[in-house]
Amino acid sequence: MTADTTKDRVLSLIVSAGPITAASLASELGVTPAAIRRHLSALILEGHIVDHEPAGHQARGRGRPAHSYVATPDGQQALASAYAEVAVDAMGFLRESGELEAFVDAKSLQFEAELSPQVPKDAPMEVRVQALSDALGKRGYATSVRPGPGGITVQLCQGHCPVQSIAQSAPEWCEAEARTFSRILDVHVQRLSTLAAGAHVCTTTIPVAATTPVAVTTRKEG
Repeated sequence: MTADTTKDRVLSLIVSAGPITAASLASELGVTPAAIRRHLSALILEGHIVDHEPAGHQARGRGRPAHSYVATPDGQQALASAYAEVAVDAMGFLRESGELEAFVDAKSLQFEAELSPQVPKDAPMEVRVQALSDALGKRGYATSVRPGPGGITVQLCQGHCPVQSIAQSAPEWCEAEARTFSRILDVHVQRLSTLAAGAHVCTTTIPVAATTPVAVTTRKEG
């Protein structure tokens, strides 16, 4: 990424909230539509974002929705740590030495210990999920909470993951993260998509009315 702070903020918001329109970006960031268009053009040329076409998209005509944008894998990586390559090499070494599972489990417990105090135990589930999202945001994750279909679930979305490169080389990391969310929220969660598997966002579905904790499940991705 360049030193252009506004462009970085545009990319970060697309990563966390995409698909998102230029008008919404301008409103959220408090900049002019012309400035947003300039940054969008630059990000498209750099291969960091693409025009999003929803399922069933047809040729655009009068009354068609405005363009919206999502981040590409290159855009995701543009926000990644400069030490990603070293971390990936470390994962490979741990796997070869048979220590990867123990390391991931230990880091998962540490992660849980750091996040749990920031999530109220007795609040409604929507409040707890938002608190978890806020806690993740403070750690460099670009997170948002969205209502799920039918209003019986919410979706915790992560548009950026600081350890995405690690997770791509060690899927165990994503699985452990989902189990951590389940333990913190004390409820069954389902990981629907991950950045590491090529999606433009990690999506975890969480029931808002469930009271009985059950084990986490992770959907297989093709």
